Amino acid sequence: MNSLISPDNTWALWAILVAITAISIYLEQTYKWASKVTGAIIGLILAMFLANIRVIPTEAPTYDNVWGYVVPLGIPMLLFNANIKKIWRESGRILIMFILSSIGTLVGVFISFMLLKNYLPDLYKMAAMMTGSYIGGGVNFAAMAQSFGTDAEWVSALVVADNLLMALYFFVLLAIPSIGFFRKRFSHPHIDEVEGRVDTKEGETLAAQYWGRKDISLRDIAFAVALSFVIVWISVEISSYLGSVIPTGNFILDLLNGFLGNQYLIITTITMLLATFAPNFMSNIHGAQEIGTFLIYIFLVVIGVPASLQLILTRAPLLLLFTAIIVIINMIISLILGKLFRFNLEDILLASNANIGGPTTAAAMAIAKGWNKLIGPIILAGIFGYIIGNYLGIFMGNLLKLL
Repeated sequence: MNSLISPDNTWALWAILVAITAISIYLEQTYKWASKVTGAIIGLILAMFLANIRVIPTEAPTYDNVWGYVVPLGIPMLLFNANIKKIWRESGRILIMFILSSIGTLVGVFISFMLLKNYLPDLYKMAAMMTGSYIGGGVNFAAMAQSFGTDAEWVSALVVADNLLMALYFFVLLAIPSIGFFRKRFSHPHIDEVEGRVDTKEGETLAAQYWGRKDISLRDIAFAVALSFVIVWISVEISSYLGSVIPTGNFILDLLNGFLGNQYLIITTITMLLATFAPNFMSNIHGAQEIGTFLIYIFLVVIGVPASLQLILTRAPLLLLFTAIIVIINMIISLILGKLFRFNLEDILLASNANIGGPTTAAAMAIAKGWNKLIGPIILAGIFGYIIGNYLGIFMGNLLKLL
């Protein structure tokens, strides 16, 4: 399909991708309606619009470079603070609830896959993506999409379904604390203490507050980018070697090859070890999370490029059902296990939010509800989800592939 900008016009395409990313972030941090929609879905829609009116091509080497280079570089930057010791020490209780909620995600993925595997092709690939995403976040979604080679059009439709469902679920989670049924059956000390208090400044969105200005130097940028390049390089070498020497042929060997031969899993492991055993060095590199998030936003823009409106209308409804089943089961199991182990309602809701939406949406909810004491712990628990999301995503993808 011909487009105004040709696929080999690299500079023009990079300019458009980065400009859309910047516009999406600006809108998310400036207008409350955009903050509710999220910059990710705004960027995706803008890219989809330009592709559908044939301003930009649906396929180009530039997009491949985003998948091959931008996404891998973004992953370690988002894990610079993934100190396992600190996560456990400061967030032990809510971390346990997060893990229990993750069980709900795994059960939900399995049940949803079994119900819909005959209606959606290669559903195991999307099951792996949603396992990573609904335990970690967008960074895991991207890693699993690349790991299993999911068709770009299906990825686009899944992103639309996922973001639509997440928006609906976020509103449900915000509403639950005010519903008498839940108040009567769960303890809620944080709601009792700070109910009705919202800490955001007048006219400032939650996204703007979360991503406020931070102290950052040229050294920080240099170390963040250089270290990410080195981690990715080493990870590619290790995963390529292990993938070539580990045989396949049965479930155990296939699973071992899929684990140790996966560059994203090696990237996650190396970064996590650095963050755990060199915490002062890693945590003092400011700006890594911001740069990493910006890179993942570029990826989300690229996701929208191959999505035709016809595709969304025909495929998104089934994918919406697929993701809805996962989310509903996650919520039910989170509430049941939370009640069984006597967790507070706030812990349960934030843990489920951190699973489904990631640490940023969970932090946004804690900020919106005034549960300030839980903001730090849920962010750390959500970061832990980034760590285990790739492991569990690869495990579920390889397991369901055999069913």
